[in-house]
Amino acid sequence: MPESITVLVNGMPVQIQAGSIVSAALLKAGEPCRLSVTAEPRTALCGMGICFECRATVNGVRHRRTCQMICCDGMVVESDR
Repeated sequence: MPESITVLVNGMPVQIQAGSIVSAALLKAGEPCRLSVTAEPRTALCGMGICFECRATVNGVRHRRTCQMICCDGMVVESDR
């Protein structure tokens, strides 16, 4: 059985398989990565770090491309709003 880790997404604990990317944790939590300037929810689109739709705050650092980051146990992820 794969190891499970906990990531905090907008204050909510999310159990996810070790080795998963941060945008997957956001999707599992049902949270967008960010809101557009017109308040539309955005999430990972290209999965390659090119489109920048997956940006969120990770461990206090804004505008991180979540489709390019591996989850770590205890990581704190916040949607950019």
